Amino acid sequence: QVQLVESGGGLVQAAGSLRLSCAASGNTLSAETMGWYRQAPGKQRELVATMHSVGTTNYGNSVKGRFTISAGDARNTVYLQMTSLKPQDTAVYYCNARFYGDTNTYWGPGSQVTVSS
Repeated sequence: QVQLVESGGGLVQAAGSLRLSCAASGNTLSAETMGWYRQAPGKQRELVATMHSVGTTNYGNSVKGRFTISAGDARNTVYLQMTSLKPQDTAVYYCNARFYGDTNTYWGPGSQVTVSS
């Protein structure tokens, strides 16, 4: 059973920084893509950033230049470094992963990020 374990959310003031971590456990397959989506109250879930195993990245327009996704040293881990945070970045952030040889898409339970003005 694949599980995505997230950490690093919390409360921060505007212009501050946070780093989210996501680690996959429970399988032996290699991740094809890992990344982050977010959902604010009353809004649809939207792309934050994703990374393919070959290193290519994709960012949502609202976070380009402020957020950076990177692979961890441990297998099937990914980080999201968030800088210059804005109140509109407040949302629940969900880790997302797909694995080679597996047709499922996996989601973490979500981490709350709150940016105060």
